[in-house]
Amino acid sequence: MTGDEARTTASATARTPAATALPEHSGAPTRAWRKRLLVAGIVLAALNLRPAITSFGALLEEVRDGLGMSGSVAGLLTSLPALCFAVFGVTAPRLARRFGPGAVVCAGMAAIATGLLVRPFVGNTAAFLLASGLALAGIAVSNVLMPVIVKRWFPDRVGSMTGLYSMALALGTASAAAVTVPVTDALGGDWQAGLAVWAALAAAAVLPWLAFVRDRGGASAAGERAPEPPRGDGRPGARAGQAPALRITRSRTAWALAVFFGLQATAAYISMGWMAQIFRDAGVPAGQAGLLLAVTMVMGVPLAFVIPRLAARLPRQGPIVLVLGVSGLLGYAGLYFAPAAGAWAWAVLVGIANCAFPLALTMVGMRARTGAGVAQLSAFAQSTGYLISIPGPLLVGVLYQHSGGWGLPIALMAGLMVPQMIVGVLAGRDRTVEEEAGAVRIGG
Repeated sequence: MTGDEARTTASATARTPAATALPEHSGAPTRAWRKRLLVAGIVLAALNLRPAITSFGALLEEVRDGLGMSGSVAGLLTSLPALCFAVFGVTAPRLARRFGPGAVVCAGMAAIATGLLVRPFVGNTAAFLLASGLALAGIAVSNVLMPVIVKRWFPDRVGSMTGLYSMALALGTASAAAVTVPVTDALGGDWQAGLAVWAALAAAAVLPWLAFVRDRGGASAAGERAPEPPRGDGRPGARAGQAPALRITRSRTAWALAVFFGLQATAAYISMGWMAQIFRDAGVPAGQAGLLLAVTMVMGVPLAFVIPRLAARLPRQGPIVLVLGVSGLLGYAGLYFAPAAGAWAWAVLVGIANCAFPLALTMVGMRARTGAGVAQLSAFAQSTGYLISIPGPLLVGVLYQHSGGWGLPIALMAGLMVPQMIVGVLAGRDRTVEEEAGAVRIGG
C-alpha cells in the first residue's frame, strides 16, 4: 500500500474513535463462508444507510399532502438525519462493547426495516417523525460501526473493503432517489406503499447479520484504546492507559475542519431532502425529478475514489475545496435562474459540490500525526459538524413556506458555500492539530 493509499485509508476508517482504536483481529482463522457472508452483510447494510432519507425526498410533496404537513415540519424532517446521527451515533461504541458489533448492526438493520415499514401508515405527522427517528437511529449506529467491522475482519484489505462499502452506500442513496417515484406509480400511485417498499431491502440486510449476533470477539475491541502507534521519530508512543489527550478545542485547524464538515453536511441534507421538490416546483415531472436527485447522489460514487487520492498527494487541499465550492455556486445559480432548462447540469454541479464529504474525511486523516490524534479530531469534527448541520434543512423549509418560493432558500444554500470555502481552505493548510493543541497526559 502506498503512502497516499495509507493516508486515504486512515481517513476512511477514522470516522470514530472506535474505528481508529480498533486492534487487528487476532482470533482463530475464520471460515471462508463466514467472510463471504460478512461481505454480503456489509454491502447490504451500506445499501440501507440512505434510502430512508432520499426516498422521502423523492415523495416529499405526496407525504406533505397526505399528512397535512407544513413546510416547516418538512424542514424538521430533513434535519432529523443529522440530529439522529449526532445523538445516536455516539452510543454505537458503547453498545458494541456490551453486545458485540455484529449484534448492534443486526439490530440497526431491524430498526431501519421497522421504521420504514411503519412510518407511511401511522396517519399523523408526530408518529411519522418517531418512526423516521427509529429508522435513522438504526442508520446512525450502523454507519458508525461499519468501518469498525471492516477494520477488525479485513485488516489487510481496509482500502478495498472501504471502497466497496462507500460505493454500496452511494448506490443505495442514488437508487432510492431514482426508483421511488416509478415504483410508487407502479403500485397505483400509493405513496405509502412507495415508501414502505424500502423496508424489504432493510429486512433482507438483517439475515446475514444473524450469523454474527453471538460473535462477541470484537466487543471489547470496538471501544478499547489500542497501544499508541510509533511516533514520527521512531520512538514508541505512550502506553494504552497513558496516551496524551490533545486539547483539541485549542486547535484552529480542528475548528475549521469541524465547521467545514458541518457546512458540507448541511448542503448534503438539503440536497437529499429538497432537491427533487425544487425541480418539481419548476415543472419537472416527478419521475424525472427523482432521477435528477439520483444524478446528484451518484456523483459520489466515482469522485469518492478520485478526490481522496488527489487530496493525499497535495500538501494543501484548498484548491480542491475551491473547485467544489465554485461547482456548488454555479449549480445553485442555475437552480435560481433556470431550474428546469438546465436541470441535468445543475444536478451534476451540485453533486460535485456534495463530494466535499470524502474530502473532509481525507483531511481528518491528514491533519493529525498519530492514530490517537486522528481519533480525537474525527470525533470532534464529526460530532460538532453534525450539530452545526441540523438547522440548515429546517431553515430552508421555513423560508420556503413563508416566502412562497425557492428564491430565498436557494440564496441561502449558495450563501453557505462562501463560508464553506473559507473554512475549507483553512482546514486544508499543511499543519497538524498536534502543532496547535497542547496535550495533557491521562491515566497516570
